[in-house]
Amino acid sequence: MQVKSTPLSGVLLIEPRVFGDSRGFFYESFNARRFREETGIDAQFVQDNHSRSARNVLRGLHYQIRHAQGKLVRATRGAVLDVVLDIRRSSPTFGQWFSTVLSEENKLQLWIPPGFAHGFSVLEDDTEFLYKTTDYWMPEHERCILWNDPAIGIDWQLRDAPVMSDKDKLGVLLNAAEVFE
Repeated sequence: MQVKSTPLSGVLLIEPRVFGDSRGFFYESFNARRFREETGIDAQFVQDNHSRSARNVLRGLHYQIRHAQGKLVRATRGAVLDVVLDIRRSSPTFGQWFSTVLSEENKLQLWIPPGFAHGFSVLEDDTEFLYKTTDYWMPEHERCILWNDPAIGIDWQLRDAPVMSDKDKLGVLLNAAEVFE
């Protein structure tokens, strides 16, 4: 596994070692000991989530203000543009975002520590997205920042208008959002 830093402190891009031949491929998608050794993070995952979406679906920008979740995310089918927004007010990168394509082909994973909002836009039909979380989903603590907040200026790489949940359409602007100190 190769671990690479991103412009947002704590957010890591993880490239697993993939073994492939004429039969297909094999890779270890998670190993707690190896993850701890390579990242220095002793994450205790408590929940696995799996979504399937069509092209142009946009999910996010989500976070839990209490019981904040660390997330290890990847696409196992299709591709997404994965987006992370720093919402730690004391951070020098507060309000800045990072994005990367996670796909079935590149097999990249992204570690998103607590203190960040997260979302993704779906780049291919029938995309499947998996994420491990360090705390349970607690809807009473879930918050959503508006995906198209002009103060943030995220390029979601969408071809058409996004397909979104009502909850995501009602996200708040970053300057009005409850954030981490």
